Amino acid sequence: MNGVEWIVEAHGCSAAALRDPALLRQLFDRLIHDLKLRPVAPVQWHQFPQTSGITGLCLLSESHLACHSFPEFQSLCLNVFCCVPRAAWEFETNLKQMFGASAVSVRQLVRPYMSLDTRRRADGPALAAALAQEEPRG
Repeated sequence: MNGVEWIVEAHGCSAAALRDPALLRQLFDRLIHDLKLRPVAPVQWHQFPQTSGITGLCLLSESHLACHSFPEFQSLCLNVFCCVPRAAWEFETNLKQMFGASAVSVRQLVRPYMSLDTRRRADGPALAAALAQEEPRG
């Protein structure tokens, strides 16, 4: 079994939007609802006094949801990790709409829970051949 992690950077965002705690709460609410995530505690928020940037963290039964806003750089960094696979969320569309982002980068990582060698032994030669393509090259 694999998990999935999204590492997202949004650039060219509205500085005012990145300072708005209500808008960041709305982002978390939409992610939690749309991805059917299960928070295990209230979201924790911290707003930095000098820049008014905001950090948010939600502990999930699936893992975590975190964001860091940088109004001084007009950027938002977002991380969603789910130990159970989920369909992709429309990060680019939503972040452009909500924060006025001019560019959004989304990296999706498959997070395997077994080593490559263990998966090869467990799943046989056909999978071993397919997994050979994902081995790091050095």
